[in-house]
Amino acid sequence: MLTEGKWRRLVAFVWTFWKLNLAGAMEFRLSFLMTAGMMLVNNVVWVFFWGVFFHRFSVVNGWGFQDVMMMWAVSAGGFGLMAVFFGNANRMAQLISTGQIDVYLTQPKPVLMHVLISRMSVSAIGDVIFGLLLFLIFGDKSLLGALKFAAALLIAMLIFLFFIVIVNTLAFYMGNAEGLAYQLFHCLLAFATYPTDIFRSWGRLLLFTVVPAGFISYLPIGLLRSFDLPFMLGALGVTALLSVGGTWFFYRGLKRYASGNMLVMRS
Repeated sequence: MLTEGKWRRLVAFVWTFWKLNLAGAMEFRLSFLMTAGMMLVNNVVWVFFWGVFFHRFSVVNGWGFQDVMMMWAVSAGGFGLMAVFFGNANRMAQLISTGQIDVYLTQPKPVLMHVLISRMSVSAIGDVIFGLLLFLIFGDKSLLGALKFAAALLIAMLIFLFFIVIVNTLAFYMGNAEGLAYQLFHCLLAFATYPTDIFRSWGRLLLFTVVPAGFISYLPIGLLRSFDLPFMLGALGVTALLSVGGTWFFYRGLKRYASGNMLVMRS
């Protein structure tokens, strides 16, 4: 069990890693600005697309343009926060299959946490900025509205993070799982950016079970527009289940890990 002193050292360790990641990204300012900026521009194209769509169809199954924009704010912002603070998540399958986890096993820190925070996605900073801009334009900027948006971002971030951890951890059990992890992650990301209510029957069931994108994409309706208690209980339950289950699944798989016997310099 971690004592108060160990908790403080662990928090300091994580904070130091995040600062170093940002400092490394800022080393080449022009590249940093162009990478983050291009992701921001890429996302703005979707605003244009949805603007044209809703110019012709004002409401789609109860969703208006503002709802869809807030869906993008939550999805892009949640993904961006995940990739900025835990940017190594999508590389875990590669690290496992090539034996590069060894370097993390030699450090006296929680292995999963150490792996996740060891890299930052620079382009994801553009996603975070995009999400915040959409909130400032379309969101409820009252104190309650800001708190609800922050809660939505946290839920989305954790669902993205631990779903990615689970699909990448499959590499412990089936070897090279990079392709499968990539496809499942992009499936989650794609479905999280479309209104949940356009799906019916088995498609809708899929979004709230196997690929839990529905718990991200429905947040603008079930939390930001009005508080839907059954949905929120489900969203919080799935978030907790993925967080605990993903952590357990990783450490269970780690027991099966065979060292790659490689001399690795962390990059």
